[in-house]
Amino acid sequence: MNRVRRRILRLVRRAARALRAEARAWVSRGPVIAGSVLYESFAGNGALCNPEAIFRELRSTPDVPITRHIWVLGDLKANRDFQKEFAGDSSVRFVRRGTVGYFRALATSQYLVNNATFPVEFAKRAGQTYVNTWHGTPLKLMGYDMLEGAAQSGNTLRNFLSADYLLSQNSFMTSKMYSEAYRLSGVFRGRIIETGYPRVDRQFVDDGQLDDIRAQLRGSGIDINGRTVVLYAPTWNGTSFWTPEDVTDELVSMTQELQKSLGDAYLVLLKTHQSVHDFAAAVGHISHFLVPNAIPSNSVLAIADILITDYSSIFFDYLATERPIVFYRPHDEAYSDERGTYFPAEELPGPVLTNVTGVLEHLTSSSETNKAAWLESRRSWRAKFAPHDDGSASARVVDVVFRGRVNAEQVQSLAPGTRTSVLIHLGGMRSNGITSSALNLLAHLDHEKYDVSVVFGQLLSRQQRANQTHIGGWIRQFHRVGGMNGSKLTHLVRRVAERFGDGNAHWRSPVQAKMWQEEWTRCFGDAQFDLVVDFSGYTAFWATLLLHSPAATRSIWLHNDMAAETRRVIRGKMRMRRSLPSVFALYRQFDAMVSVSAALRNINREYFATRYGAKPDSFVFATNVVNERRVMEGSRGDLISLEDHPRDPDTEEIIVPDWADQMSRSTELVWFCTVGRFSTEKNQARLLRAFAKVHPDYPESRLILVGYGPLRDELESLALALGLNNVAFIVGPYNNPFPIVAAADCFVLSSDYEGQPMVLLEAAIVGLPIVSVRFGSIEGALPINTIRVVEQTDDDLAAGMRAFLRGEVEASTLDAVAYNEAALEEFRGAVTHRASIDVG
Repeated sequence: MNRVRRRILRLVRRAARALRAEARAWVSRGPVIAGSVLYESFAGNGALCNPEAIFRELRSTPDVPITRHIWVLGDLKANRDFQKEFAGDSSVRFVRRGTVGYFRALATSQYLVNNATFPVEFAKRAGQTYVNTWHGTPLKLMGYDMLEGAAQSGNTLRNFLSADYLLSQNSFMTSKMYSEAYRLSGVFRGRIIETGYPRVDRQFVDDGQLDDIRAQLRGSGIDINGRTVVLYAPTWNGTSFWTPEDVTDELVSMTQELQKSLGDAYLVLLKTHQSVHDFAAAVGHISHFLVPNAIPSNSVLAIADILITDYSSIFFDYLATERPIVFYRPHDEAYSDERGTYFPAEELPGPVLTNVTGVLEHLTSSSETNKAAWLESRRSWRAKFAPHDDGSASARVVDVVFRGRVNAEQVQSLAPGTRTSVLIHLGGMRSNGITSSALNLLAHLDHEKYDVSVVFGQLLSRQQRANQTHIGGWIRQFHRVGGMNGSKLTHLVRRVAERFGDGNAHWRSPVQAKMWQEEWTRCFGDAQFDLVVDFSGYTAFWATLLLHSPAATRSIWLHNDMAAETRRVIRGKMRMRRSLPSVFALYRQFDAMVSVSAALRNINREYFATRYGAKPDSFVFATNVVNERRVMEGSRGDLISLEDHPRDPDTEEIIVPDWADQMSRSTELVWFCTVGRFSTEKNQARLLRAFAKVHPDYPESRLILVGYGPLRDELESLALALGLNNVAFIVGPYNNPFPIVAAADCFVLSSDYEGQPMVLLEAAIVGLPIVSVRFGSIEGALPINTIRVVEQTDDDLAAGMRAFLRGEVEASTLDAVAYNEAALEEFRGAVTHRASIDVG
């Protein structure tokens, strides 16, 4: 019964998601409404920050023809005061984030103003202007500067690249955060307005406005009553070892201890981060010092005499007042390890203290000399980080965005430079030959010549994420987040076209073309690339999406005899028999179809030119790059202590497998080795049968199969049936198989077919003799062909292995430097190749 209920609940949830998707698709069709502005702060957490300042400035400038202001709020009940302020104004409206009304407003407003990010469904439409203000100059590391930052920055990067304008408080924010940390240099096509922060305007107030702020605080239960105001405003640590509940308890305790020690002459207020406020507000007895979320932080900064913070960007705003700043960091070492900052503690414009006692001593006992030194430091920081914060930033931003008055001193560009921009789709990032080849290529591309971006879907497995960490830090990464917009009917039509190999439907149908174009914009914003490469080449979705890039030279990789791939058996089924033809139908729309060897180029050209009408001159080849450094450094690893050996569940100590012990200790044994996925096309079963014929005559011989895959159990059963227990070993997976390869005596390949067998190049780098069966791309697999090639039978493979044992197969070698130079030149020629194409 429970199983039935769960199934019903799943169906109900799926139906609800489908209905929401239909509703979003329907309301997003409306025209963009001239004179409308949508504002969103902190995912709807209030009318706050820079969007709120721009909103108020626009309302005070009647010459700007804005007729509709739409505020996004996460909870309409929690923002009653703001709604009440504009209750009689029909031009100001409110929508709840995530509703159908929200997505209608997001799709139809002429101007979009956000201080964070819109959700994954967002795709800017023609006629819309997007202003991303962000929410502070960063002190803590951002974007790619963070640990695993590239993976965490997917939605932020696509929002930035969708923006027409990015707001910057200072030159440091422009260069360090936008240009470098989020890799916008060379790809962002909008403008950066570096003219101070609109929200800081609230700190430049007269006596009457100060009285209004005090009255607003008093209305929420906070009475200043002439006391010195100490504002404690920490950031959200956001780490694995602090929860919002824990943080709340610590912040409340800190505030209470400070208040008690400082006495009645001071009032200590607590302003929490957006992520913590709801938890803090739920604590019933702290309303007399907890600043409500609805009151803008900068209004509170205006009345604060002293600021205490930790890693928050709020102190950059406070620099405009030149008032005292204290950095209280009780968890500094842990935070530095987890996140890190751009400035060391000794450079900050205030003391960095780790306990409450130190904070109290500084506030109550600092000498005049010490105070003067800190004042001078704050003034120096203000000149560098708040030079434009003068109370008029909102007006200048409105001038640029809404009046079109561009001042060259205020508006900057990160426009593309002289490098060739290339976008490469890497595939699923699983541990296989394509991923290995892609990572090798990325490691060798000259970043002074190429501005490289890569794209892939969500990386869910540990293996995928581990492979992603090998991508160089200079490479821009697009992590596709969310799913494709559009109605279910439109998607059904798309899938039917794919199923029946209609490769022109995505262009021919205006509805389909619009959906694909919107998906490109959703993923990449306004980014453009000179070269677009589908390096995977196995999915119709990605191939079609890349065909909808703005004008570029587009190529798709053919890593194998692709017709043969349709017959590959995976877990008992020919799973690509249906999926690959939908890719084949798209081939002729690419400028180049790139095989990974000359032999494969000829095989694929003959088939696809005949069967799919592809232009013969569009078939080229580019051999894969080999990572000699990774092979050589990996091969020096200790065979006994490999990270992927099994471990004792209690002690976590490595359990050394019997084969590793034999391989490392015995000099009398002779080891055959192969590395590859345990799947049908690799045909390791043939190798086991051949070895069973060899071993009786050469009892000192051993065989090790390194890999992973669906046929592992079958291979282990076959080894036992052939009587190869303790002489043939099926092991893996190993992220670093090269110590095993280097310890072997001969490399053997038994595949039915291959693309470009990278394992042969790697075996040659190590210097092993190689025996391989014959397949289409074996000819020319090595520049100097020392491979003993035999026919695809058990007996012939066994004969090749015996030839090695008799000393008749010489060691293979590879000049990796010369090889890679040639491969990179082939890559350059392939991705710039422009043949006549057919777009239907």
